[in-house]
Amino acid sequence: MYGNEPSEPARHAAEAFRTSGARTVLDLGAGHGRDTLYFAHQGLTVHATDFSTVALEQLTAAARQSGVADRVTTTVHDVRDPLPFPDGSVDAVFAHMLLCMALSTEQIRTAVDEIARVLRPNGLFVYTVRHTGDAHYRTGISHGDGIYEHGGFAVHFFDRELVETLAEGWRLDEVHAFEEGDLPRRLWRVSQTRR
Repeated sequence: MYGNEPSEPARHAAEAFRTSGARTVLDLGAGHGRDTLYFAHQGLTVHATDFSTVALEQLTAAARQSGVADRVTTTVHDVRDPLPFPDGSVDAVFAHMLLCMALSTEQIRTAVDEIARVLRPNGLFVYTVRHTGDAHYRTGISHGDGIYEHGGFAVHFFDRELVETLAEGWRLDEVHAFEEGDLPRRLWRVSQTRR
């Protein structure tokens, strides 16, 4: 769906991770791995998770073919479950459009708590979500809790209050608005640092 080139948020995140001194990155909801591979080519060690075994198998094959297999590991994981990593075990976390899937606010908060747990102190979390300024917000089938289904795909649209709630106990570094795709989808790229 998105091609092989890294997303713009991943390009930004890679630079932010380098600036923060990160060496290990957890890429949540990595899919086929276009951003994981980009991070690995930038010299980062990346652990990619996704709920799709097939996607991660394709990612692993692509990592081998592009010469970065030594910097990429994968784990099948559902974001609604606890992360299978020790406390403070990664320097940075990246999640492009994962938290705005059909997750309840409570599930999103729990996921962010898990991200805080596995991040080292001063670790950086960069994520993107569709927000309430998006053209599909309040269209299609409402599932409540800010979730709307359009074209068979359900999205949890974030308002600013939810972003700020998820940053409680963190340092909220940036909320950057951008657009992606044909609609275009309207998103925020959020950067926050674990205290």
